[in-house]
Amino acid sequence: MPVPLAPYPTPPTPFTPPANGTQSQLVCSGCRNLLLYPVGATSVCCAVCNAVTAVPPPGTEMAQLVCGGCHTLLMYIRGATSVQCSCCHTVNLAMEANQVAHVNCGNCRMLLMYQYGARSVKCAVCNFVTAVGASFNEHN
Repeated sequence: MPVPLAPYPTPPTPFTPPANGTQSQLVCSGCRNLLLYPVGATSVCCAVCNAVTAVPPPGTEMAQLVCGGCHTLLMYIRGATSVQCSCCHTVNLAMEANQVAHVNCGNCRMLLMYQYGARSVKCAVCNFVTAVGASFNEHN
């Protein structure tokens, strides 16, 4: 007696981008190149290094910072407190704009960013320590 054959499984439907061609962008988790992808995709395969980068859920607000170790531009989900660089593995503090202030270095005039409440900030270029605010000059 012949054995009945099961039907072939239906292949998954390939992703088709929206008709209006809406695209978004993210940074490749492998080579750090900027990748364009159609809105609605859940991951993107880089054509340069073949790394697969997950796409953040829709409505996720992204932010950027420059790595303190290797100066690579990093993208991260807004609200994170720290971001580890995938290139040099430096852990960078991710502060909101209202948590930081700026001052020019007292020696080389480089614009420095520091956390509110700090008494001083050390320049990464010339290592000069610049006093910040009136509280630094107080004697304890």
